[in-house]
Amino acid sequence: MAILGRLIKTAIDLGSSIRERDRSPLELQQDSLRNLLEEAATTAFGLYYHFERMLESDDLQIAFSETVALHDYDALYERWWHRQEEAPDITWPGYPPYFARTSGTTGVNKYIPVTESMLRSIRRVGIDQAIALSKFELPPAFFEKDILMLGSSARLNAFGQGALEGEISGINAQNMPAWFNTYYKPGKEIAEIDSWDERLQAIVQAAPHWDVSALAGIPSWIQAMLKAIQAHYRLDTNHDIWPNLRV
Repeated sequence: MAILGRLIKTAIDLGSSIRERDRSPLELQQDSLRNLLEEAATTAFGLYYHFERMLESDDLQIAFSETVALHDYDALYERWWHRQEEAPDITWPGYPPYFARTSGTTGVNKYIPVTESMLRSIRRVGIDQAIALSKFELPPAFFEKDILMLGSSARLNAFGQGALEGEISGINAQNMPAWFNTYYKPGKEIAEIDSWDERLQAIVQAAPHWDVSALAGIPSWIQAMLKAIQAHYRLDTNHDIWPNLRV
């Protein structure tokens, strides 16, 4: 009997029943804007754009859009973000402990500061995603199986004055709660392999030892992984190796 799974399922169902349901997305967005401006009011960015004065406006959304210039990455980095590598309180309180590296469609590395507040927000999104599972008739045993999260390399490198840089999925992998490591696959050792081809082969080799019930990641990467596993083990479907895969 899946006792632990039943407890987790009950907690998710309870969380779903008490979620905030009577507020519109617009109201939630407006509250988010106010909270962000209040938090960043004493930063260099907030002082430059007079966030405290802006917060007294009758229409905060219009005041913000009319006051704060639209920035592209180069403008933000050259004027503000590069200073966060050496000084605190530039666009957000304190020092960012991480910088997320992304090349996007340009092929040129960009470095986006990742704060503790951002990591907490990402974790809240993860909780919301888990709570959304209450919408589906999943058996309690589902919640005791492995979750395979496929992303970029989780290896992080030194950056600036005491920060670390890496792909955002790698930063997330390094900041998972300890209890989640029991369920998380492919595990940090495989996730830290830099080469995608080598990481994929390590996943293929380890796949029979996991009991995966859920997949998360970029769809094209997930598809490539599933095809590689099917080809290597000559499977008709991936359920032949992961019979409990549901999500």
